[in-house]
Amino acid sequence: MRIIYVFALLCSMLGYGQYAPEYDFFRTKYPNAHSVRLNQETKVYIKLNNGKIDITQEEIQEDLYLDENATHGSKKSLNFSSFFELESIEASSFVYEKNKYKEAKVGNFKEKDDLNSSFYDDTKSLNFIYPNLKKGAKSKLKYATKVKNPRFLSPFYFGDFYPIKNNKITIVADKDITLAFQKFNTENVDITFSKEEKKGKVFYTWQLEDVEAYEYEKDAPSFKRIIPHIVPMITSYKVDDKTVSLLKDPADLYNWYYSLVKDVNKDEGDAQLIAVVNEITADKKSDLEKIRAIYYWTQKNIKYIAFEYALGGFIPREANSVFKKKYGDCKDNSSILYKMLEIAGIKGNLTWIGTRSIPYSYNEVPTPIVDNHMILSYMDGDQTYFLDATGRFTPLEYPSSFIQGKEALISIDATNYVIKKVPVVPATKNALVEKTTIDIDDKRIVGKSEAAISGYKKRDYLYGLENELTDEKIKEFYNYYLRKGSNKFLIENIVEHNKYDYDKNLIVAYDFSVDDVVKQLGDEIYVNLNLNKKISNFKTKKDRKNEIEYDYKSHYSYTTTLNIPDGFEVSYVPENLAVANDYLSSSITYEVKERQITYEHDIVLDFLIADVAQQKEVNSLIKSVEKGYKEIIILKKKK
Repeated sequence: MRIIYVFALLCSMLGYGQYAPEYDFFRTKYPNAHSVRLNQETKVYIKLNNGKIDITQEEIQEDLYLDENATHGSKKSLNFSSFFELESIEASSFVYEKNKYKEAKVGNFKEKDDLNSSFYDDTKSLNFIYPNLKKGAKSKLKYATKVKNPRFLSPFYFGDFYPIKNNKITIVADKDITLAFQKFNTENVDITFSKEEKKGKVFYTWQLEDVEAYEYEKDAPSFKRIIPHIVPMITSYKVDDKTVSLLKDPADLYNWYYSLVKDVNKDEGDAQLIAVVNEITADKKSDLEKIRAIYYWTQKNIKYIAFEYALGGFIPREANSVFKKKYGDCKDNSSILYKMLEIAGIKGNLTWIGTRSIPYSYNEVPTPIVDNHMILSYMDGDQTYFLDATGRFTPLEYPSSFIQGKEALISIDATNYVIKKVPVVPATKNALVEKTTIDIDDKRIVGKSEAAISGYKKRDYLYGLENELTDEKIKEFYNYYLRKGSNKFLIENIVEHNKYDYDKNLIVAYDFSVDDVVKQLGDEIYVNLNLNKKISNFKTKKDRKNEIEYDYKSHYSYTTTLNIPDGFEVSYVPENLAVANDYLSSSITYEVKERQITYEHDIVLDFLIADVAQQKEVNSLIKSVEKGYKEIIILKKKK
C-alpha cells in the first residue's frame, strides 16, 4: 500500500495540479468520504506532584477535505468544563496553491455555555471557524487540556465515521501510578501496543493505521458499542511508600460517590413539603401505595431541567430547594423523592446508573464514565423498584425504558452498597391490543375499534398527545398511529378513557372507514383482512452492518371481525400461519363462525438489541409473515 501511495505522489508531482498529491491519493482510496483524518495523536502525561496526580492531555488532529462539503466543516467547537480545563489551542487551515500549502491561522475563538447533559456536565464550548476551507484543503488542530480529577480519564477511540490514516495514543505515567485498561470492540482490529519503562516513567502506546470509516445506520446502538476503544483507569498510586487506592473496583467508586452525597438533606423538610406528603398519602394503607402517590406527584409537579456545575454535577440539590423551585435535574428529582419518602417514614436509596448508551458494567469500568444518570430505588424484600421522576407517565412498576437491563449502583449506607440489574420489561406489558368490527360498504370498509395501549407504548402516545390541544390535532395523531389498510384510512368519533391514569391502559374507541380496499368481480368479493402490517417495520436491510436497537420490547394484537354481507357466503379463507424464533413471534388465524369471519394477528418483538446474524433470522421470519399479508378472503354470492 505504501508503494502505491508513493507512486501516486510521484505521478501527481509531474504536473502543476489544482490539488495536492495526497488529495488525489485519498480521493481515489475513499471515493465516498467527505474527509479523511490524516493524523490523530493523543498524548497523556500522568505524574505525581506533591502527593497529588497531575494530568495533561494533548491532542493533534489533521484533516484533509475531499469534496465541497469542506465549507460545512469549517465551523468547529471544542468542549471543556471544570473537570477538563483548556490550557492552550492552535488551529489553522491549509489551502493548496502553486504546488504548496498556504497556512491561515485561526485568530478568533468564542466561548459559550453548552449545557447538554443531565449528569456532571457544566460544559462550555470554544467555537471557531477555519478560514477559506474548501475542497482539497486541510485543517490542523492542536490543543491541551488539564484533567482536574484523576477519576476522569476519557476513553480513546480507534475509529470514527470518517477514515483515519494514522491514530496513535501515548500515555506517559510515573512508575508509582498504576493503570488498568479495558478494551471494547477491538477483537477484529489490528492495534499495535507497546509498554516500556524508562527513567521512572512507563510509556503505553497504541497505534492503528488505515482505519476505514464506520457507517452510521438508523437505530444502531451507541457508538460505544461499535467503534473500537480503550478505557484507561488509574487504579492506585504510591505516596511515601503508601498505596492509595483510587478506582481499583466498584467499592472505590462508591466511596467517592458517597462522600459527595452524605451531607445532602440533613435539614428538616420544609413545612409545605411535609403538608404535601401528608395530604397525598393520607388515605394510603401500605408503604407501596404511599410510594406510588409520591412518585406520581413528583413526575407531575417537578419539571426536569438539566443544569450542572463542577461537582454539582454529582451532588443532588437540597429537596427543600427543589420543592420551592419545582424543577431540577435527575439528581434533584432523586433528592426530593428521597426526602418525601423519608417524611412518609419510608427509606429510599440514592442510585447511580448508566443509560443504555453506555455499554459498561461496574466491574469492567469502575469510574464515573460508567454513569450518566441518577434515580431512587426502593427495596421491598426481593423486589426492587427503580424510580426515575425525570419523565412522566411512567408507572411505578416500570423503570425508565433507557435503563432496562443496566446495572444500578444502590446506596445503602456509608460503607455498603449493592449492584442490581434493572429488569427488562416483558413485551406483553408494552402492548397495543385492538379489537375491530367491520362491514363492507361498496368498495370500502367501515368499522368500530377499541385499542388498549399499555406500558412504554402508552407513555409514547401520551408524550405525542400532550401538546395536541385541539380535537383536529388529536384526530390527526390517531389517524396516523392507528392507521389501517391504507393512507385512505379516516378516523372519526374518538373517545379516550384513562388518558392520564398512570396505572390503567389508555383506551381509545373510534369509528373509521377505509376507501378502495374491497374489490368485487362478478359474484365475488375480495377482502384483505391484514389491515395492520406492523411486522414489516422491523425488517432491516440486507447489507446492514451494525446491531439494531429498540427502546423496548413490544406486543401487538389485532382482532378483526368481518360481518359477512347479506346474500354472500364464504368461498375461501387463507390457512393459519404461525412462526417464531428467539427474537420475534407472529401468528395469523382465521375463524368462520355463523355470519362472521374473525381474523387475529399477533406480533411479539422480544429483543432490545439484535446483531447482524440475529437480524437475518428476524428478516427470514418477517418474510414468511409478509407472504401471509398478501392472502385474501373470498366471499361469493349465494345462488
